[in-house]
Amino acid sequence: MSNLRFQVVEKAFSKKPLHVEKPKQRPSEYFGRKVFTRDKMYKYLEREVYDQLVSVIDEGSPLDRSIADAVARGMKQWAEEFGVTHYTHWFQPLNEGTAEKHDAFIEHDGKGGLMEQFSGKLLVQQEPDASSFPNGGIRATFEARGYSAWDPTSPVFIIDDTLCIPTIFISYTGEALDYKAPLKKALRAVTQAALDVVHFFDPTVKKVVSNLGLEQEYFLVDEDLFSARPDLMLTGRTLMGHDSAKNQQMDDHYFGTIPDRVQAFMKDLEIQALELAIPCKTRHNEVAPNQFELAPLYENTNLAVDHNMLLMMLMKRVARKHGFRVLLHEKPFAGINGSGKHNNWSLATDKGKLLHAPGKTPMENLRFATFIVETLMGVYRHNGLLKASIMSAANAHRLGANEAPPAIISSFLGSQVSQLLQHIVEIGEKSLAPDHISTLTSHLSPLTSKDATRSARQLDIPEIPELLIDNTDRNRTSPFAFTGNRFEFRAVGSEANCASAMIALNAAVAEALVDFKRRVDQRVASLDKSRSSLAAGDLQSPASHSSTIQQAIIETLCEDIRTCRPIHFDGNGYSDEWVAEAKQRGLDVETSCPLIFDRYLDPESINMFESLNIMNRKELAARNEVKWETYTKKIQIEARVLGDLSMNHVIPVATHYQSRLAKNVMSMRDIFSKEEAMKMCARNIHIIREIADRTQTIEQMVEELVEARRIANGIATEREKAIAYHDTVVPKMEDIRYHIDKLEMLVADELWTLPKYRELLFIR
Repeated sequence: MSNLRFQVVEKAFSKKPLHVEKPKQRPSEYFGRKVFTRDKMYKYLEREVYDQLVSVIDEGSPLDRSIADAVARGMKQWAEEFGVTHYTHWFQPLNEGTAEKHDAFIEHDGKGGLMEQFSGKLLVQQEPDASSFPNGGIRATFEARGYSAWDPTSPVFIIDDTLCIPTIFISYTGEALDYKAPLKKALRAVTQAALDVVHFFDPTVKKVVSNLGLEQEYFLVDEDLFSARPDLMLTGRTLMGHDSAKNQQMDDHYFGTIPDRVQAFMKDLEIQALELAIPCKTRHNEVAPNQFELAPLYENTNLAVDHNMLLMMLMKRVARKHGFRVLLHEKPFAGINGSGKHNNWSLATDKGKLLHAPGKTPMENLRFATFIVETLMGVYRHNGLLKASIMSAANAHRLGANEAPPAIISSFLGSQVSQLLQHIVEIGEKSLAPDHISTLTSHLSPLTSKDATRSARQLDIPEIPELLIDNTDRNRTSPFAFTGNRFEFRAVGSEANCASAMIALNAAVAEALVDFKRRVDQRVASLDKSRSSLAAGDLQSPASHSSTIQQAIIETLCEDIRTCRPIHFDGNGYSDEWVAEAKQRGLDVETSCPLIFDRYLDPESINMFESLNIMNRKELAARNEVKWETYTKKIQIEARVLGDLSMNHVIPVATHYQSRLAKNVMSMRDIFSKEEAMKMCARNIHIIREIADRTQTIEQMVEELVEARRIANGIATEREKAIAYHDTVVPKMEDIRYHIDKLEMLVADELWTLPKYRELLFIR
C-alpha cells in the first residue's frame, strides 16, 4: 500500500516542464486566427452579404435567412483551409458545461458517392435531443424535439477539425433550455433601458453595451496524484485530508514566481486562447498553493461569457497535455482559499463613455451618480435573487471563508462615492428653483472629477516617481464592490457559467432603470405643467426644460439613495455583527442552498423577468427544478464516494496499522514483564484504542449516512429532497471527514494510500 503512493508522488515531483514552441509572430498577428472574424467575413463573403451580417451583429437587425447559404459557403471555404471536416452547434445547456454534436460536411452526390456540403439551413439551426439535457420537466423523454439556433453576434471558431457555431438552445414549444437565450434577452433589456436614461444626458448616444471582464481562478494538480484520489476524480474536490503543516499562511505563493511546469502550461494555454480570439491579459499565482488566475481584456458580455466557457474547456485540454488536471471546483481543498470568477461588469455608450465612471462636467457626473444609484437599486431590490444566481453546492463551501465574500449580497462603494451620494441627498433637500440647478449640479464636479479619483503621493525615495493613489481602497469581503469605473461581482464561483449571474444582474439593473425613467418622466411632466401655468401660458424655453429634467433626476436620485441604503456596506463582511445588521436591514441572510433557490420564484422575481420578456414563470420554475436536482445529485455523489473511501480505503488502512501496533505490544510482552511492556507500549496502546474508537464511529456514521440518503431519496419533490440532503446528509459527511482527518495523523505515513495535502498542493 505504501509503495504505490510514494511511487506516484515521486513520479509527479520528477516531471519536467513540457517544451512549448513559441509562435514566430507577435500575439496581435495570430490573435483570432481560428475565428471567423470580420476581416475573414469581408474576404470570404460577398459585399452585400457582409454588410447585412454586420448590420445584424452591430445594430441587432433581424437575420434574413436568405443570406444564410452565402454565409455558410464562406465559412466552409475558410474552415476547409484549416483542414476542417465537421461542424457543430455549440451551446450551453443547464448543466454548467457546453454541448456539441459533430456532423461531417458530407451529403450524397446522387451518383453513388459523396460531396462536401454545408448549407445555410444547417448553419442556422439544428435539432439536438431536448429531453436528454436538464430541462426541469419542460420536456418529457418522449418529447425529445428541441432546437439550437445560430447566434451571429458570437463568431464561429475552429477546434481541431470542427467548425463550432455558438447557438441558443430552446424547446419545441419555445422555452429556453440554456443560458445564452435569456442572457441575450437580459442584455437587450438593460442596454435599451440604459439608452433611454442616457438620453436625459446626451440625446446623441445611439447605443449602450454591457461589458464584462472575468478573472478566472483555478487550481492545478499533477495528473498522477489526481488519479490516485478517487474523490478528486469523481467530485472535483477532496472529501477528506488533513491540513498541510504549511499551506498559505506564509503568504509566499501570491504573486510569487510561477513554477516552470505551470509557466509552460500557461504559455501553451495563452497561445491557443489567443488563436480563438480570447484576449488573455493577466496570469499570476493566487493566494493558495497550486492556485492561479487568468484574466482577459474586457469584452461585450455575451461574447465574454462564451469565451469563458470556451476557456474552461481549453484549460482542461491543455492541462492534460502538460500532465496536470485543472480543478475548477469552488473549494477543492479545505482550510485554504477557494476559487472564484470575479465578474467585472459595466455599461458603456457607443461613444466609449463608461456609464459607471466619473466625468469632466457636472452633467456627466450627474449621469455617473444616476447609474451608480440605479445599479444599487437593482441589487438592493433583488439581493436574494442575485445570491441565488451564484449559489451552488460547490460555491456554498467557498463563500464567507478565506477572502471569499460572504453569502450576503452587499455593495462596497468607498468613502468618495459614499460622500457623493450623501452630498446629493443634502443638496436635493434644499431649494430646487430653476435658477439654482446649475449651482446644484456643479457641486458634483469636484467630488467626481478625474483629478479627484486619484491623488498623487510622493515617496521619500528620490529614484521612485510620484505615485497616483486611488482615493478609495478595495474591500475583499464585498460580494458586489465598486472599483472605480465598474462593479466587481466577486461572489460568482469559478466553475459556474457566469451567464446565470449576468442574467440576474442585468435584468435587475434594467428594471431599476426603467422604473427610474418612468418616475423622472412623471416629475418632468408635473414640473413643466406647474411652471407653464406660472408663466401664464408662455412657451417654456429649452434651457428651462433642461433645468426641469435635472431637477426631476436629482429628486428621483434622492429618493432612491434613501431607498437602497441597506445594500451599501463598506465594513467587514466576515463579522458576526454584520450578519445581525444585514438581517435588520432586510437583506437576505439565508445560508441553505436549496432555500436560496426559492428567490427565483418570488413574485417580484417572476414579475421582473416576465415584464422584461426575459423568462416566464414556467421557465423559472423549470430552472429551479434543475437547480434542486443538481444540488441533490452532487451531494449524493459526494456521499457515495465518501462512504466508499471510508470503508474500502480508510478503515482497512487504519486497522492494518492497528494490527501492526498490536503485534508490537504482544511481542514486547513476550520479552518483558507485563508491567514493563505496558509502560513501554503506552503510546501504542493509546493509538490502538483511538483507532478502534474512530473506525467504529466512522463505520456507524457511514451507515447513518446511507440511511439519511435512503430517506431523502424517497421524497417526491425535488425541492424537499434537496432540503433533506442539505439538512441531514451534508452534516454527516462533515462529521465523517473530521474522524478520517484525525486518523490520517495517527496512521503511519507509509501505509496511507491517498496522496496527502502536502503532496497535492505543491508543484515541484
